Amino acid sequence: MSNGIFRIPALTNEPGNTYAPGTKERETLKVELKRQSEVVVDIPVIINGENIKTDTVKQVVMPHNHQHVLANYSEAGEKELRDAVEAAMAAKEAWANMPWEHRASIFLKAADLLSGPYRDVINASTMLGQSKTAYQSEIDAAQELADFLRYDVDCANQIYQIQPSSMKNVWNRTDYRSLDGFVLAISPFNFTSIGGNLPVAPAIMGNVVVWKPATTALLSNYYFMRLLEEAGLPKGVINFVPSRGSQVSEVVLKDPRMSGFHFTGSTSTFQQIWKTVGENIANYTSYPRLIGETGGKDFVFAHETAQADKVVAGLVRGSFEYQGQKCSAASRAYIPASMWEEVKAGLVEETAKLKVGDIQNFTNFMGAVIDKAAFDSITSYIDYAAASEEAEIIAGGTYDDSVGYFVQPTIIVTTNPNFKTMVEEIFGPVLTIYVYENDKLEETLDSVDKASMYALTGAIFAQDRNAIIHLERRLSGAAGNFYINDKPTGAMIDQQPFGGSRGSGTNDKAGSVFNMIRWTSPRVIKENFAPTAPVSYPIMDEE
Repeated sequence: MSNGIFRIPALTNEPGNTYAPGTKERETLKVELKRQSEVVVDIPVIINGENIKTDTVKQVVMPHNHQHVLANYSEAGEKELRDAVEAAMAAKEAWANMPWEHRASIFLKAADLLSGPYRDVINASTMLGQSKTAYQSEIDAAQELADFLRYDVDCANQIYQIQPSSMKNVWNRTDYRSLDGFVLAISPFNFTSIGGNLPVAPAIMGNVVVWKPATTALLSNYYFMRLLEEAGLPKGVINFVPSRGSQVSEVVLKDPRMSGFHFTGSTSTFQQIWKTVGENIANYTSYPRLIGETGGKDFVFAHETAQADKVVAGLVRGSFEYQGQKCSAASRAYIPASMWEEVKAGLVEETAKLKVGDIQNFTNFMGAVIDKAAFDSITSYIDYAAASEEAEIIAGGTYDDSVGYFVQPTIIVTTNPNFKTMVEEIFGPVLTIYVYENDKLEETLDSVDKASMYALTGAIFAQDRNAIIHLERRLSGAAGNFYINDKPTGAMIDQQPFGGSRGSGTNDKAGSVFNMIRWTSPRVIKENFAPTAPVSYPIMDEE
């Protein structure tokens, strides 16, 4: 047994590639895109390291070309889900007892595989399967996922070093155990990095995991699972079960041994899961840890001292990168009347330049929204605004799903700060703007804070320092990640730990010690070097 106190390798955020014309990385990525476009992958259920094919087989298609099949996947049923739980529990003791530095080594190796030989594979599968541009895929599937792997290990190391104080003749110490049962991870389609982090974070702390990936992100998530296996992840530690959410809730969520739940997705789904756990609370062997990042209705607020061109750039990038399908995407904005005409002109001009289409064409700024259900939901909001007397569409407003699920970047201006598209999460390339009178600052700030149930991200633009101080204070509860003179997207691991409160989740800040500490159950040990022999106390010697 090693007795060294180990230091993990020095960390920096994973550098990104530009994929600019003439670069080697652009050339190799295009080769991988072509390769993946020409094959149909068979994706199995993976339980205890074994590839399992089921009778229910479904397809993964390109969102931007929905007749193009990328993969056929086996869907886990009740038997496979129960088997996954049993496999996780069988692997639990050996994994929890593995020296932490060896667990860490597996995920540090995984990060190096990702940033090296797997980079094109993960990026290309994210681009084709989730319709991300090369730029957006690089910052997600390559950079952020590598950062999650490395910084989660660093966070574990920091946590293990948190130790209590002691006194003469006593040595107090804390042992950080895994949770008592298994962790269920349900991941979303929109970030490959989140898909990887939700099962990995608990596993780094010694937990075993049943992972249900989003079927619309299945291709990239499957390749990541294979990467973990190549990095040396033992069988059964993470079990990969593409499946229906309703069946997972019925079989896995209600299992008495579920001790943790790691989730990113819709607010309504998380609330239903919380309700299910509450209804079954007496059946669990321990109180499950529920960690979730859910919806957002993220804002940009411009003060009268803001620079109009910077507001325009922040709105266009913050609203329309990855088709607005980011939890953090700007979807409502408040612009003072004094600068509205300048901002409006800039928005219309810049939005008109955005190209929408197949992400294999690197000149496109946007791809397609993820699937038919998303397309129908997003376009229903556009149609609602088009028919309303309280709204005007000043850019975009058109859509077409004949080849891919394409929605043009759309900007709505409303006269009602509580208009439907100002308060409800749309999760698409739709920005709604309310123009406020300069002398109505405080009333408008009340609306920013209270109009939405969410509190995920928000941004303010201002040049006056006293205004910045005032806006920061007034909107202190409106966003878990708050940006000053920047768009409300693009949080980086170790720099802006991410998460929100209110209807946006439990705000446990993914990629930080705040999240990682939720996956451990501390045991405090007191060792007495001078145990006492008397039973009575000195105070008892005299009445």
